[in-house]
Amino acid sequence: MNYLILIRHGQSKWNLERRFTGWVDIDLSENGILEAKKAGTLIKQKNLVIDLYYSSLQLRANNTLKIIQNILNDSKEFTRAWQLNERHYGALTGLNKDEMIKKIGKKKVHEFRRSWDIKPNPLSKDSPFHPINISTYKDLPLNIIPNTESLKETYERVTKYFNKEISKYLKNKNVLISAHGNSIRALCKFLFKLDNSQISNLEIPTGNPLIIRFDKNHEIDNCEYLDKKNAKDLLVF
Repeated sequence: MNYLILIRHGQSKWNLERRFTGWVDIDLSENGILEAKKAGTLIKQKNLVIDLYYSSLQLRANNTLKIIQNILNDSKEFTRAWQLNERHYGALTGLNKDEMIKKIGKKKVHEFRRSWDIKPNPLSKDSPFHPINISTYKDLPLNIIPNTESLKETYERVTKYFNKEISKYLKNKNVLISAHGNSIRALCKFLFKLDNSQISNLEIPTGNPLIIRFDKNHEIDNCEYLDKKNAKDLLVF
């Protein structure tokens, strides 16, 4: 049997401030560091050897993974891929979620956050929050850097990368992916064959490893969140 572990990064500083983050490269909060350490401890208790590690280009996911590897005493290099980045929230980037609820209403904010193919207005390229103005993305071709994204568009880039670069290894290796709420939602939609209404209700907790076990036929035969306490109100398969 082989395993895929999906983990959303620990709480970031902007998660704490309830701001739309997207492609802005924000680091972990103090609580996020603790969440990553706890995740590493929970994974270590499974006594699994992780063969391959993947992460987005973003600091919060990278640092979560480094903390986990440190606890596992594993110094393997990990692969960083922009395709695993968080969804780009367009003109919402940097704004406070609660303030936006007051301004445009809870229903509209939920629609922007959870709908399948609706996306916010594009973010101005003059904004310091636009990826073209963030050094993390300086080596990316301009034509692949989004101004805004729907979950559908995020799903397309995440699953294309997963199918091309990762899924082949799940036949005989254990893989861990440290990514983001929406990139992991996209993977869950793909792996568990969720419809568009199910994906709108799927919440991904910070710092809680989702471990997926594959049988000898390479089909999913079990999955669970390792931190049961923080998964009790979530859609768990």
